[in-house]
Amino acid sequence: MASASVSRVVPAPPQQVWNLIGGFDALPDWLPYIPESTALEGGRVRRLTNPDGEVITERLVDFNETERHYSYAILEAPFPVTGYVSTLRVHTVPGRDDIAEVQWSGRFAPNGVSDTEAEDLFAGIYRDGLEALHKALSA
Repeated sequence: MASASVSRVVPAPPQQVWNLIGGFDALPDWLPYIPESTALEGGRVRRLTNPDGEVITERLVDFNETERHYSYAILEAPFPVTGYVSTLRVHTVPGRDDIAEVQWSGRFAPNGVSDTEAEDLFAGIYRDGLEALHKALSA
């Protein structure tokens, strides 16, 4: 099993960050790579479309409003992995109430690529996503 994890401090209080990213269907609100999300099965599944028209279907597997995190599994995607489960989490920064740390991590089994190639792919996705989040919160 391979894994990737990226963290980024963003310029907003933890609850404000969670209000933006904590909805399972909220990716289009802050992630330009995902311009469209359709909630299915009462919001437990999201069908995402990227700018190239590729579809990514994900199922919510864990959600904790109090601790500000959720986890999801990929059901269908154009990625060279299987068994993908990822977590998006908002952390408080000790002694600061004006910033938050966001961590995006995942574990998966590479399929047709090396561990390093799969890890680099998702580390890049997470890094770019958290950069987009930083920009959205800075606007």
